[in-house]
Amino acid sequence: MSTSVDLVIESKMRDLIGDFKVRRVLPSAKRRMVGPFVFLDQMGPEILGAGKGLDVAPHPHIGLATVTYLFEGELLHRDSLGSIQPVRPGEVNWMTAGRGIAHSERTPTEERKGVSELFGLQSWVALPLSVEESDPTFAHHPEKELPLIEGEGKRVRLIAGSLWGEASPVVTASDLIYADVSLEDGAKLSVAPEYEERAVYIVSGAVEFSSGEGRFEAGRLVVFKPGEEIILSAGPKGSRLMLLGGEPLEEKRYIWWNFVSSSQERIEQAKKDWREGDFAPVVGETEFIPLPDHPRPPVPRYP
Repeated sequence: MSTSVDLVIESKMRDLIGDFKVRRVLPSAKRRMVGPFVFLDQMGPEILGAGKGLDVAPHPHIGLATVTYLFEGELLHRDSLGSIQPVRPGEVNWMTAGRGIAHSERTPTEERKGVSELFGLQSWVALPLSVEESDPTFAHHPEKELPLIEGEGKRVRLIAGSLWGEASPVVTASDLIYADVSLEDGAKLSVAPEYEERAVYIVSGAVEFSSGEGRFEAGRLVVFKPGEEIILSAGPKGSRLMLLGGEPLEEKRYIWWNFVSSSQERIEQAKKDWREGDFAPVVGETEFIPLPDHPRPPVPRYP
């Protein structure tokens, strides 16, 4: 029997800030990128007590787009363009760093008045060489703007790209797919070989593949082989997963801290700029995350 799974990556617990932990999926020693996706963290599910919240102080980015998508809770985004935007479940914040931007993400004041939950994903999309040094931009899309495809036990919220004749309004710099998929017990999802690199991250439940690879549980990124139609089905309690991928970038990418670039020298310049305060400040913020103390060279991440 032929197999459609290339590899499986198990998420690893990582400290984000304070006592808040995330499950990191990309980059991994097994796989650095899927299409242009170079980073993927699962935040929560985390119960935040009254007076508590997530506080990611201002920090810089270059050469990528950050994508914030929540299942539960709320975060307030601020950036050096002057954007102040809450993001709630089903909405998307898409920030393109280009030549450089700084931002913060915090639990809003109202959410801290009682017990709240935070559960979502933060991903980074590496930018093509032609727009790595473009002007930074920020876009927010409410839930009602994102196509919803329903039927046969499936509920698919299309975050970016196109699928089954629907297209997301989110503007991207490269050809990619990103979708939030909920499947009822036994429902099937067919993924055409439209993109060279494709994967699903299992948020909850489990999935099985028609090609017989077995069952894969939550917290795993299942990367597909190229050129084949993929058919998977949900486990007995249903499942929720993120479909992601796209065309691979032609050039290798380096990643160091929050910087992504095709040039190691450009990352060194970004480090110097942040250390010396040459990034524009984030509106409404006085704190910032300092450059990590321990010097280390950028690590190449290959498409």
